[in-house]
Amino acid sequence: MSGNTAEDQQVPTNETDYSTWTTSRLVARITELERQLHSRTAEYATSPAKQPEDAPKDAAKSAPSDGKVTKKEPSSPAVGAEKKKQVKPPKPPKPRREIDPSRYNTRFIALKFAYLGQRYNGLEHANGNATPLPTIEEEMYKALRKTRLIFPTDTSGDEFVESYAPRETKPYHINWDGCEYSKAGRTDRGVSAFGQVIGIRVRSARPKRNEVEQSDENADTTMQNTDEANASADDGWDDVKDELPYVSMLNKVLPEDIRVLAWCPRPPEGFDARFSCGERHYKYFFTQPAFSPTPGASGFVSRDGSGKPPKLREGWLDIEAMRKAAKFFEGTHDFRNFCKLDVTKQIESFYRDIFRADIELLDARTNPLGYVTQPEFQAKPASDADESAESSAAPLPTAAQVYVFHLEGSAFLWHQVRHMVNVLFLVGQGLEEPSIVQDLLDVTKNPRKPTYEMASDAPLVLWDCIYPDKQSGSRADSLDWVYAGDVRQIKSHLGKGGGKFGLGGIVEELWSVWRQRKMEEILAGALLDLAVSQGDKKLTIGDGVEPIWERRNRGKKIFVGSNEARTGGYYVPVMQKRKTELVEVQNARWLAAKQRKIENGAKATKMEH
Repeated sequence: MSGNTAEDQQVPTNETDYSTWTTSRLVARITELERQLHSRTAEYATSPAKQPEDAPKDAAKSAPSDGKVTKKEPSSPAVGAEKKKQVKPPKPPKPRREIDPSRYNTRFIALKFAYLGQRYNGLEHANGNATPLPTIEEEMYKALRKTRLIFPTDTSGDEFVESYAPRETKPYHINWDGCEYSKAGRTDRGVSAFGQVIGIRVRSARPKRNEVEQSDENADTTMQNTDEANASADDGWDDVKDELPYVSMLNKVLPEDIRVLAWCPRPPEGFDARFSCGERHYKYFFTQPAFSPTPGASGFVSRDGSGKPPKLREGWLDIEAMRKAAKFFEGTHDFRNFCKLDVTKQIESFYRDIFRADIELLDARTNPLGYVTQPEFQAKPASDADESAESSAAPLPTAAQVYVFHLEGSAFLWHQVRHMVNVLFLVGQGLEEPSIVQDLLDVTKNPRKPTYEMASDAPLVLWDCIYPDKQSGSRADSLDWVYAGDVRQIKSHLGKGGGKFGLGGIVEELWSVWRQRKMEEILAGALLDLAVSQGDKKLTIGDGVEPIWERRNRGKKIFVGSNEARTGGYYVPVMQKRKTELVEVQNARWLAAKQRKIENGAKATKMEH
């Protein structure tokens, strides 16, 4: 056939025996079915929701107020595509599933955890204070609540427990009542800790005793739901092997830069994370050179008031002088000139025991910032006349190095470590003599603290908290810590890995955190090397060329542990700076102000009545 006639294109409505159809009719029928299929597909794609088969499409949306139904024109494909691109709103979080605390035993344990503090507003959380960053206590509380490990007496204010939305800047409320909570020590905003310790009562996997048996044998309900009351619930139950895997449970819900390291199943009687701690270790990290060194044959030399220039060119630290100064810290001293006074605590004694204060070089296997190995950037005496200093100095490093200040003591005052470190940096830069430490420790001659700066917070780490056996007289830690991967708790991790290595283990998680920051370090170091190598080098290095513009257009650079050196005018020695009032005067003034506030409040109350 050469073409389709009108009769051939007519599709019968009742005929179903397609074997009797002509070829033209079959082709026409197939064409019509394809057209209807495409039309119906486009119509369904533009429809926001599928209507029931017995209801007109979009009847609910197009029905007028008088009850009559009007047919809605099908949407065009363009409109349908636009609707399909719309992002669906996120599903609301599932309602929190509360559990009955009376169905579970609890036990008192200690937790050791670590955190990188740059993203947090310090450890301590104060209800009612709106902080721009979350606190460590806030994050730890959220994790303990999400895992149902603690049962506070009042949880009405902690609405953020199940919230996954971005954190708002507003006061957050947490409540440790009923949890027997204590912490080893607070760290300031930006400060890290690798051995922070808390004591807390948590949910246990120990089976509950039979309720009838329990009520018959022990009518005292005050001991119910505790490990002491249910210690004999099951003689075959091991309080470590059969216990909940606290470390892995908390690490699953904590941020990646907060990691629980261990738990202690049996703290000594009367354990308090703060008052039972006999020793605290701090470490402060810094680089050598402290900041990008001044290039040139002689570099920039400024006066420090003594008439003597620093031994090393600007940017480099005299490590040996810092070590000499650090040794003066060891022993028992009054550190009122090395702290920030907290008048609310009315502290009268500032004596603290320092067991160790020393500076060590870290054995870094890789050396970024390779440009400092070039001769023109190497540390040299500021004056050729000071040959004795050059000959007596320790061998100079060949590349950027990292040093650490070790500090071990019984306890520390507010901001004490950062004040101590900053004085060491002043000594290392040749701005102060090592004897400045002795001068500040002599409170009989210097009872008023000079108003000098304290070191930056970011490189400071609370390295460890030690709980020695006081009866033995040893300084070693006496707590039995169950670390991630401990074989005693391998039963709790069956089918999930050991909790240390492998998928979900703490090592693999911390590797991810480390590698991210390592790549940032490598890229930043490579970029810095590249920037130094480009452009006209005669402005910075060359035969007889000195960076004269450096001398004329800026003041002295001062290193305080932060990423950038601070630039100012001539340096004012510490002992010549303005001094604060006596501690006794500051305490008395605050106490008098508090008393006046109480009296005024009492008068106002009396007048109201």
